[in-house]
Amino acid sequence: MNEPTPRSGEAVVRIAGLSRQFARKMALVDVSLEIPRGAVYGLVGENGAGKTTLIKHILGLYRATVGSVQVFGMNPVEEPEAVLGRIGYLSEDRELPGWMRVSELMKYTQAFYPQWDSAYADALCEMFELDKGARLKHLSRGELAKAGLLAALAHRPDLLLLDEPSSGLDPVVRRDILSAVIRTVAEEGRTVLFSSHNLDEVERVADHVTMIYHGRVVMNTSMDDLRDLHHRVVLRGLNGHTEPPRLPGMLSVETHRGEWSYLCEGTLDAVKGAAAGSGAELLEIASPSLEDIFVALAKGTGLPARMVDAGQEVTP
Repeated sequence: MNEPTPRSGEAVVRIAGLSRQFARKMALVDVSLEIPRGAVYGLVGENGAGKTTLIKHILGLYRATVGSVQVFGMNPVEEPEAVLGRIGYLSEDRELPGWMRVSELMKYTQAFYPQWDSAYADALCEMFELDKGARLKHLSRGELAKAGLLAALAHRPDLLLLDEPSSGLDPVVRRDILSAVIRTVAEEGRTVLFSSHNLDEVERVADHVTMIYHGRVVMNTSMDDLRDLHHRVVLRGLNGHTEPPRLPGMLSVETHRGEWSYLCEGTLDAVKGAAAGSGAELLEIASPSLEDIFVALAKGTGLPARMVDAGQEVTP
């Protein structure tokens, strides 16, 4: 029986207080996240931050022992058929049977999904320039990524999970295919969660970004709010000043040839006012990249204030 598709704005994924420990390592710490229908969520973080562990909980590959995970309002461990039948998944490892031909992979995958769209699968195969007669073991890493993406997309899933989807793709293919596919899925009212080390890619295609650091969510915001509330400020000392003045909301500051480059969080007017009243010469205010923001948080200058648990600062 088909489950009702969530209406626009309803949470497709709802995670509350999720923690996960492997031996002595905390992979996830008190993670809470809601992903509404029709959104494109970018999940970013360094290697080992917990991104893949989070995705495996959504897939029901890991049972939540602390906290809870719901997908389409169901527990993915207890109701795997109802949940997985509506998810498309591309793993970073591209775990595909090498002995199969591309055409056989399409037929094999179709058997698991009643909603499989054969015409759409053929169109994707043509778009990705895949040879249906080629064996998967003879494909390049980029071609394997395309074959896996085809299998994940052709049944038009309500939720598309992509773990490092652009790994192995050259820049042109990454830009033209990944962006087009993600936007098409979102415009059809479906939902995308993808993890990526390529922060430029996330910045280009995501509506929302969730940043994980040492298993904790340290940023969870829309891309619009991220751009509106983060600013690159460049000051130059006056009257022999050699130490950079402190600015409210500063996440990082770097010194180079007598100039101080800040990354600040706050409204543009507040940041401008603080810079103007700092006693230094204001040279520039610009928008930082997502990579700039991630680096500032990961270095830790502004991190502890964001990582507060029960009123206590947490040192990573």
